[in-house]
Formats: sequence, C-alpha cells, structure tokens
Amino acid sequence: MAFPPYVAVVGPSQPDSEVRALARAAGEALAGRGWVVVTGGLGGVMAAAAAGAASAGGTVVGLLPGLDRAAASAGHSVVIPTGLGELRNGLLVRACNAVIAVGGSWGTQSEIALAVTNGIPVHVVAGWAQQAPGTSAYDTVDDAVQALTERLSGM
Repeated sequence: MAFPPYVAVVGPSQPDSEVRALARAAGEALAGRGWVVVTGGLGGVMAAAAAGAASAGGTVVGLLPGLDRAAASAGHSVVIPTGLGELRNGLLVRACNAVIAVGGSWGTQSEIALAVTNGIPVHVVAGWAQQAPGTSAYDTVDDAVQALTERLSGM
C-alpha cells in the first residue's frame, strides 16, 4: 500500500497576517495534491495551514504538545495529544517526508534543525534568513510546493 507524502507546515504561533496567509496557502496547495499536512496542532501558522488544507478537503494531522485534544485548532482531521511539550517537534519532523517552514521563530528553528539533521528536506518561505545545508528558500508558496512536488515525485 502506497501512502501519500506527509509534509509538515511549521512556523510561529503568533505570525503577522502575511505569514498567516502564506501558511493557509501552503496547507491548501499541499492538500490539493493529495498530501497529508502535519502541524503542531495549535494556533498561528499551524491553524492557518490546517484551515487551508481543510478547505481543500485534505487530511490534516495535529501533533499536540499537551494532553488535551480540545486544545487543537479547527481544521485538523486527526489530533494526537502527545504530552511531550516541545519535544513533539522531533516527532513532527520525523513523521514527515518534508517540511515547509513559513515565517520564523525559535520553535521553527528547532524544527528546521531537527529536520535537516535527519535528512528531511526543508523549504522555507518568508523565514528567518539563513543559509544551511538541507534548506532551500523560496519567494512564494507556489515555488516551494512546486519544488517539493519535483523532489517527492514517485512516492
């Protein structure tokens, strides 16, 4: 049985409206390709990506840091309360084939670092400026998703 790619959408929990719109577009574009969107399950970029994916009829998995399933933002179709706190960032990236980071924060940086050190490609849109092996920066969500499409084709 073949599974579709799982792509994490990560970013700050308190983004500005531009970053929120980009995250929503990322969720919608990924779900439109039939891919599973995975987030940290809470607000900000996570909620925006979930809303975008849900609007496209996609499957959205939220891996919560706490134990309260009710803490998840709307749009998630599967919610898993991990009880791991920030350690759930490792679970989040290891569960995915790729990561799209939208915007920047220290938590986002930790997810990027965990992904890169585990060989999981990271595509960054509107993030903190950085040049690091394993990451690619894009000007638009469409460019990032197109690059992922090429990278993940055949999965």
